[in-house]
Amino acid sequence: MQVVFKIVRQEQGSAPQVQSYMLDIEPGNTILDCLNQIKWEQDGTLAYRKNCRNTICGSCAMRINGRSALACKENVGGEVARFAAESAVPEITIAPLGNMPVIKDLVVDMKDFWGTLKAIDPYVSTASRQIPEREFLQSPEDRAKLNQTGNCIMCGACYSECNAREVNPNFVGPHALAKAYRMVADNRDLATDERLEKYNQSTDGVWGCTRCYYCNSVCPMDVAPMDQISKIKQDILERKDRQVTRSIRHRRTLIELVKQGGWIDERQFGLRVVGNLFKDLEGLASLAPLGLRMIARGKFPGKFEPSEGQKQVRSLIESVQAFKATSKL
Repeated sequence: MQVVFKIVRQEQGSAPQVQSYMLDIEPGNTILDCLNQIKWEQDGTLAYRKNCRNTICGSCAMRINGRSALACKENVGGEVARFAAESAVPEITIAPLGNMPVIKDLVVDMKDFWGTLKAIDPYVSTASRQIPEREFLQSPEDRAKLNQTGNCIMCGACYSECNAREVNPNFVGPHALAKAYRMVADNRDLATDERLEKYNQSTDGVWGCTRCYYCNSVCPMDVAPMDQISKIKQDILERKDRQVTRSIRHRRTLIELVKQGGWIDERQFGLRVVGNLFKDLEGLASLAPLGLRMIARGKFPGKFEPSEGQKQVRSLIESVQAFKATSKL
């Protein structure tokens, strides 16, 4: 079959341009096979990364028809079927990964990608290694908790699609937080409290995630970074029962108020989240100017009326909470 490959090409610091190549190939050929054919037979200047060609190293990650994937895993037949074109000759568009500057063509600079990974301390704490006489053994059950996150090959696909990283350059990224959960779940690590405190900081850690689920949808190894981020959040919530941070109060209060009234009682929301029920005097003081302006303009709600679907909303929330509780058993 004949397929046109439209490849986004770019020199560092210059504007990208699309260059087309016609190939006569089989549906079972991988995208990497096709790129090799272009480079070896048509254009030796084309730049891209590759190594194992077997979905192990993660080197050949790129955007294929708009989504980040491994070129050695995706094949031509699958892409043509997903994007059936009306034209006689189907087209496949290849572009570099997102959220990383381009060095040349499909090769991106992954310096920040590796830097954010380092920021979460992706190693078992050294304190747990102070047993020179023997290995630190784990039970099969404890080891099984690490299997999913341990499958990550650091290809950068999730990082490429991350909306939170795109708008907040300080957000560490789904790849780093998936690895972070691997450390939290490891019973050999003795720095769990310190880790959770670090991952809990502002929107640079887990609370910066927008829950768009793109990371889950593109991960070639089913690591499900979004799920691992949610697990870290849950661990933080469970360990912060007494002295919760504002971000945690925000989440808890939102759920509690919606559960009570079907929607948010704005009068209580600010008092609970920012003022911490009169425990945070500085927070209360920061609310005063806004409250006075709202009162002066007649926009401060004098009373709260529950929504008509309050009972259904409450039932849905309680069902989800019950499911989460039983799924941990």
